[in-house]
Amino acid sequence: MLSDLPNLLTLSRIVAIPLMVVLAAFRTPATDLAACTVFGLAGITDYFDGKLARDWKQTSDLGRMLDPIADKLLVAAALMMVIGMGRMSGPSLYPAIVIMLREILVSGLREYLAGVRVGLPVTRLAKWKTGFQMGALGSLLGGDTAAPLVWLQFLPVTLIGELMLWVAAALTLVTGWDYLTAGLRHAAAPNPTIPNHEA
Repeated sequence: MLSDLPNLLTLSRIVAIPLMVVLAAFRTPATDLAACTVFGLAGITDYFDGKLARDWKQTSDLGRMLDPIADKLLVAAALMMVIGMGRMSGPSLYPAIVIMLREILVSGLREYLAGVRVGLPVTRLAKWKTGFQMGALGSLLGGDTAAPLVWLQFLPVTLIGELMLWVAAALTLVTGWDYLTAGLRHAAAPNPTIPNHEA
């Protein structure tokens, strides 16, 4: 149900997006730190909503639908903010593109495999990818301007965020390939029972 705590945590991730965007748009040290904090808290809910749903046996079709949507909306919004507001250097655009393309690829594969009643389990490597990705985007949202507010002025926060983004992109390529080969394997199976969709 929508009122179950795991689903509420998932919805809170979606609600956090406009708040994060508005805070980042002010471009002051305090609001940069606040945007980073909102993004970080939203990212933490991604862990707890799934864990609580499993532990409390509150898994539902609604939760399974909303969870990946919330994840992708949050990541896409954060990526667009750090790119559009110049929060990272030009070369870091490439790992950002890789990450966005992978999100679209996996979404398409999950939709197809759901049609043939095949699950696409999240691998341990994919969880590492998510960790680096969330850490990178949080760092880039905060940036070097927010660092003095938390006594981290000695750290190159933006550089650290960009390096983490490259690591996330490398893991994205590996996990994306794994998911793609799994999807192609099922697509090549005889008589796949999937409705015809046109986009």
